Amino acid sequence: MSERDNETPRHDADSRLGELFENLPEPTTQIPTVDNSAPAPGSRRAAREAASGDAAAPSNGASGDPLQPSPVPVRASADEAVAANGESPSPIPVRDSADAADTPTRAVPVVASPAAAAAPEPVIGGGLDDLFAPHDDHVDAKPKKKRRKGCLIALIIVLAIVGGLAGAGVWVANTYGDRISEAMGWGAPKDWEAGQATGEALVTIKEGDTGGPVSIALHEAGVTKTEDVFYDYLVDEGINPTFYPGVYRLQQKMTAEAALAALEDEANKLENTVSVGEGATIVSSLPAMAETLGLPLADFEAAVKDPSQYGVDARSLEGWLFPAVYTFDPEVTPTQVIQRMVDRTRQALDEAGVPPEDAQRVLTIASIIQREGRLDDFAKVSRVIQNRLDIDMLLQMDSTAQYGYGSLHEGVVSSSKEALESDNEWNTYKRQGLPATPISSASDAAIDAAMHPVDGPWLYFVTINLDTGETQFSETMSEHEQGIEKWRAWCRDNPDAGC
Repeated sequence: MSERDNETPRHDADSRLGELFENLPEPTTQIPTVDNSAPAPGSRRAAREAASGDAAAPSNGASGDPLQPSPVPVRASADEAVAANGESPSPIPVRDSADAADTPTRAVPVVASPAAAAAPEPVIGGGLDDLFAPHDDHVDAKPKKKRRKGCLIALIIVLAIVGGLAGAGVWVANTYGDRISEAMGWGAPKDWEAGQATGEALVTIKEGDTGGPVSIALHEAGVTKTEDVFYDYLVDEGINPTFYPGVYRLQQKMTAEAALAALEDEANKLENTVSVGEGATIVSSLPAMAETLGLPLADFEAAVKDPSQYGVDARSLEGWLFPAVYTFDPEVTPTQVIQRMVDRTRQALDEAGVPPEDAQRVLTIASIIQREGRLDDFAKVSRVIQNRLDIDMLLQMDSTAQYGYGSLHEGVVSSSKEALESDNEWNTYKRQGLPATPISSASDAAIDAAMHPVDGPWLYFVTINLDTGETQFSETMSEHEQGIEKWRAWCRDNPDAGC
């Protein structure tokens, strides 16, 4: 084949390609957009509309609906020039093949005017919005709203459950927090840490004292951190020591272990030192005095029989042995011991401004205050006593009934039926006014409260928590009965408290 033969076909192809580009329509300023009204190719909606279109009308516009889109988009050809001259465009016959001259033609409408260029043409591709836009006609926004609503309801339910659990946790913590902490070993430690001991504390051990009373005495003197830590230590370690009566010099903030070692050290026992406790009586104090000083108990009992030898105008020295720690010479006598204690009581009365003629009355009131109240409530207890005396109301103090019956030191808070019904000079449930004598040794604070009761309308009081000493003061009997019920409830919850 010659070179000329090879060039002819190439020349014809180039000519046809040029004609093709020459016949393209003029570009317009219209920015192609996506026709969102048409279904996406390949979707079920496109398939349905294609099927219904073939069956319903022979051509676009035959149905009479001017908005119906053309199923076969066709670009304008060079014949647009005819339409531009105002002539109606004629359908372009489209044959199925080149040799189908006898075959009837199918008219395909052609966009005939320049105005048609303004109509949006389908654009291949598009932006990211078109890529991710839903194309299925079954997609609806309502299910999304339902899902969002369902998530909100689920969140509310979860929050309600969490809130309920939190509320229940707060209730459990408030109601049983102390017990849970104790069982689990949480909370503040009951014992001081080693190395914190400081200062000085004097502890009195009485004849016959065992671990329980000694544990309380150590706490009251400021030696141990809690009232029962020393006793618990003895139980946990299986220790059963013998405690000898006397006064011991220890330190404050000692561990239970260190406190025991100090009590067992004879060097810490003070020779010829005795003490009288706040709220103690003659009967409870004399044995420890005799034991510590090495003198017969009978000599001390004889020394307190005649109050007049000490200048006391009373039937008994009860309440005149001031609560304090005393140190004596080795040659001291029981009478000298008692005299010193009586003199210390007079000093307290003078400092409180008590007239000599009123000393017995003030000491009697102070002794009841000492036994019935705690330090913070001394002035209120004094007011209750005074308010009852002012209206000739029975004092009805359990401590007085117990003293008269001889059960004051039994370690029981409530009075027995026998003590309350015993007809003696100290039972203020039976007798009007003050008891015959003081019922215990009163401290400076109790004497001061007897002289200066706080203002208030109260006629009743009851300790509703024996651990803390919390006391309820009431003006009416109905309020007082509510307080008694609180005390009974506390006693039910603490059966070993000695109610």
